[in-house]
Amino acid sequence: MKAVILLIFEEKTITLKNGQQAVLKTPELKDAQQLLFNIRTAAAETDFLSRTAQDWQDATVESEEKWIRNNRESEHDLVLACYIDSMIVGTSEITFLHSSKTSHRAVLGIAIQKDFWNLGIGSAMFEILLEAAERHKGTEIAELEFISGNNRGKALYEKFGFRVVSVKPNVFKLQDGSYQDMYYMQKVLKEGSRQ
Repeated sequence: MKAVILLIFEEKTITLKNGQQAVLKTPELKDAQQLLFNIRTAAAETDFLSRTAQDWQDATVESEEKWIRNNRESEHDLVLACYIDSMIVGTSEITFLHSSKTSHRAVLGIAIQKDFWNLGIGSAMFEILLEAAERHKGTEIAELEFISGNNRGKALYEKFGFRVVSVKPNVFKLQDGSYQDMYYMQKVLKEGSRQ
């Protein structure tokens, strides 16, 4: 029988650019309400996430608890939350794909509340997630998507070695009728991966 290795990050304290202390760790069930508040807040503050605050309207604390439980019991997902003064201000995750044709890939995502941008939270999260990807057996490529206009996000991803490999035009339509393109980025983690 195969041993299941759960992907839970216990805790790391970091010092932010403003001198504040923050804790990065995998969220627990008791954090469900805060997680829901965090994603609703982040989604309301920017057009650079794939879902809007309205899209999160029907989510419940119970559905967040289920999501947390599923991730804490998964061998394919590592979720991080950033806590400042015990309040969640951002989340990130990496999903290790596991079908026979995609098990060489891992997908990253991140959402941070606007008041906490430019403090180093995204960089600290990406360091942890990419370290997990490099240690994960069989993972050769890390990938993510970002929305046109998100220059701050793009700069973060490029800082960590991601490069744009394709673009899908007009993927999102905003309430004002304008469109956004979706950029697909990859970072090759292991030699031998096709570049």
